[in-house]
Amino acid sequence: MRPAEVHRVTVAQAVDRYIDMVRAKTATGALSPGTAEVYTRDVHTFARLAGGERVLDDLSGEDVDDVLLRFALKPDGRRGGRPPGGEEAGARQSGASQARFRRSVSAFFRYATVSGWVQLDPMAATTVVPRQRGGLRPERRALTREQAEGLLGTAQSLASAVPDGRRRADQRTELRDALIVLLLATVGPRVSELTRADLDHFYVNAGVRYWRIFGKGGATRDVPLPREVARVLDAYLAERRARTVETGALLLSWRGRRLARGDVQAVIDRVLARVDPQHRRGVTPHGLRHTMATHLLAAATDMDAVRRVLGHADLSTLGRYRDDLPGELEAAMRAHPLLGAPAESPDPG
Repeated sequence: MRPAEVHRVTVAQAVDRYIDMVRAKTATGALSPGTAEVYTRDVHTFARLAGGERVLDDLSGEDVDDVLLRFALKPDGRRGGRPPGGEEAGARQSGASQARFRRSVSAFFRYATVSGWVQLDPMAATTVVPRQRGGLRPERRALTREQAEGLLGTAQSLASAVPDGRRRADQRTELRDALIVLLLATVGPRVSELTRADLDHFYVNAGVRYWRIFGKGGATRDVPLPREVARVLDAYLAERRARTVETGALLLSWRGRRLARGDVQAVIDRVLARVDPQHRRGVTPHGLRHTMATHLLAAATDMDAVRRVLGHADLSTLGRYRDDLPGELEAAMRAHPLLGAPAESPDPG
């Protein structure tokens, strides 16, 4: 028999009430806007997959397992269902997205238990764990050197392109798109850090342009920009000044609003569509963060410097951002530091 205090609310009703709570916590500063956006998006997805008209307390662990697996197998909506190049693996949810979705659903059910919407938290009875779902993740996230150079070269060409006279000046996005790809691939910010960037977060010190990145937990880091990226940034800022926009946000839609996290993937895909098909592979914003870390570490860049650029407190975290590169071990052994140059043969004469 059900206890009297359990409220028979539907999934859709519970999600609406949960989102009201998330918004209230965001307004008081208890939750960051980025976290609130993720929770809101994920519980809406959960309601669609579970069935909004069902009673929340009727869902079993088996029902939640079904939702988790359906989420894992559904196309990634941020990418239009299929990345450039038609890679079927990339069209599914990554292992990281699946783990994030599970965390969001767990938080939702914890709140539902406290609120009296469910008798027992069904997450305790689920059997699908991130370890089992990890096989659906693409084998590698980082682009190869050729793929990364193709993407960056295309972005640089886009930044230097002659403006299309058929479009209004305030609707042109070439410089902005180029800047987004260059910042993601060379500095490796989280997508939330990129979209939160404001104009006054960039400054010049001793002739070097820096980006003060506001990361997780209120932590900040000052990262110097490569010269080519700084050049594109300056061109973009000059274009921005020509428009009368009453916002301090760095990245804007052509309507003049701050760019949303979900818009960044569309920008990457638009630039990727211009890359030579031989060097094109679909990639997410987080995949570009992996690409930056992988290639800096492969070039023997100081690990602590890479850690500071990425904004991590612990060196051990770098292992998650390090992918193997083709031919890397062979190149390392050819340049073995203990062997040096081969000794010259003595002159027989």
